Parts: sequence; C-alpha cells; structure tokens
Amino acid sequence: MAEVVNGALLDTSILIAIQVDVDQLPPSAAISVVTLGELHAAVHLARTDRIRRLRQDRLDAIRSAFAPLPVDEPVAERYGELLALARRRRRTAKATDLLIIATAAASSRTLYTYDTAQKRLALAAHVAVA
Repeated sequence: MAEVVNGALLDTSILIAIQVDVDQLPPSAAISVVTLGELHAAVHLARTDRIRRLRQDRLDAIRSAFAPLPVDEPVAERYGELLALARRRRRTAKATDLLIIATAAASSRTLYTYDTAQKRLALAAHVAVA
C-alpha cells in the first residue's frame, strides 16, 4: 500500500488564478496528473500565440514545482464512489473534477479549489476542502 501523505491538493482552478504565485505555494502541496492534462489542453486551446505562450509558461512553472500524484487503483476506487454519489443525487460532474476529488481523498489531502460545484461534491463525499 502506498504511503499516505497529508497536505494540500491544488485544483486546476487554484493554479490558473492570476493572483496565485506558484513559488509561494506550500511545499507540501501537490497536484493531480489530471490537472496537468487540463493545463496541457488549455495550451492547445489558446486562440493567440501570446495566450499560448503565457499558458505554456504557467504549465512549465507548475511542472517544475510539483510532482503530480497519479491516478492509481486507490484513486480509481474513490472515483467510483464519487461517481455513484453524483449519480444517486442526479448531479452532473465532470470526470476531471471527480478524479481530482478522488485523488485528494485517496491521498488524505485537503482539496483547494475555487470551483463551487466541485467543492460541494467533495464536501458531500466527506473530503476536506479549503
């Protein structure tokens, strides 16, 4: 069984916020590999070269600051629980949000997010949020 590490799990919404300086985040903070996927998609979806460069710079800074947590079997188990919870409540939820919440739950981390829908679902699943 993998070692459980307490700390923060930063959602993509935190990392793309203009006011957040990656260098000032706590060293115990982590991200999900899913967040890297979302940030890569943002680079590819940029409509101008300037925006693409800015997004790529942000992605590069985040990649150098964090070793992302993988989607592994414990995350998959928590994902299944979250998906079932969302469906029982007849709530739609993005798979990426569910995977990030599941990563926080499986690693006993507090989820930091600006996404209110994601926060509500995490709270319903008894995942610590900030």
